[in-house]
Amino acid sequence: MNNEQALSQQEAIRYARHLSLPDVGLEGQKKLRDASVLIVGAGGLGSPVALYLAAAGVGRLGIVDFDRVDPSNLQRQIIHRTRDVGRSKVDSAAEAIHEINPFVHVDQHKHALNSENAKQIVVDYSVVIDGTDNFATRYLVNDVCVLLKIPNCYGSIFQFEGQASLFGHIQGQQRGPCYRCLYPEPPPPGAVPNCAEGGVLGVLPGIIGTIQATEAIKIILGRGESLSGRLLLLDALEMRFREMQVRRDLNCPVCGDHPTITSLIDHHRLCGPVHCGAAESPRSAQTPEIEVKELEQRMKSGNAFQLLDVREPHEYEICNLGGILIPLGRLSQRHHELDRDTPIIVHCKSGSRSAQAVSILFDLGFTDVKNLAGGLDAWSLQIDPFMPKG
Repeated sequence: MNNEQALSQQEAIRYARHLSLPDVGLEGQKKLRDASVLIVGAGGLGSPVALYLAAAGVGRLGIVDFDRVDPSNLQRQIIHRTRDVGRSKVDSAAEAIHEINPFVHVDQHKHALNSENAKQIVVDYSVVIDGTDNFATRYLVNDVCVLLKIPNCYGSIFQFEGQASLFGHIQGQQRGPCYRCLYPEPPPPGAVPNCAEGGVLGVLPGIIGTIQATEAIKIILGRGESLSGRLLLLDALEMRFREMQVRRDLNCPVCGDHPTITSLIDHHRLCGPVHCGAAESPRSAQTPEIEVKELEQRMKSGNAFQLLDVREPHEYEICNLGGILIPLGRLSQRHHELDRDTPIIVHCKSGSRSAQAVSILFDLGFTDVKNLAGGLDAWSLQIDPFMPKG
């Protein structure tokens, strides 16, 4: 759409409060109308981002998500409704956006972002919002934005804490740092619990997502001071914000003066599952596994085995399959509670922590140990859909 085209009467009425702002006005609202923003993830962060950008009049929004709405999403993913459970998140989000603002065009990308399609998708947008919930996609979003010189509005949440920043190339500003300048390499699988395992306060993504949306709007308008070079940290329990300065690393492998990453790579093999809460766990040739349906059969057969739950006590209280509870961090000290002569099946929420537990038990001399593939997430999908999400 050409910026010279006037706003319609309906648009002028809808955006009246923007038109009254000296730093927005008619020209600014036209910029918003002509802008295109890609939102990667229609979950906790993507929900408020999409709703507020649509309400603000951003003319074209792209939504990338391959997941479907689950009842456990509704505690924080406010773009979805109870009636949307089971629907594609992209379909649900697009419908909500159109209900808020019919002038917004929505591009629907119902697949995971990967090294093969990322450039093709991202290149059509002027701003990218990182609403991801896993390290694999977060590094991919960062790298493609740096390579295409597109600003990346970053946010992340965990339990009661959140952070936000602006990474990459911002037109008219000095070249800023990227996500790898802050965190050069992904953590090893299972080293950092995801939001499904550690939990998240429902309102927290609303706060961080709104900050991301604000940064995107400021970029489009060319107004204000951005978060580039600053990492904004929120402790919601204390309700304190603080800042940390982030400088561009001249030796950064992707945005440094002599980059070594010049093409996109997939990190899911390095940092675990590609989607937080997905019912699959990182597979390893060294980790013997058992499927949930086979476990169900063994439970019904009455054959002797030990079921070991390595989650935390508060997770166990929400839902459990019985068995022995020994949190992963205590397993090395409490392994004597297990019978070495009886087969052991270990599980957690998604299969990540339990895979580590299997490795620990092997190192301690246990021989008949298997990991429950997909953990309780897989059990709830395939066996008991009414099990609470612990």
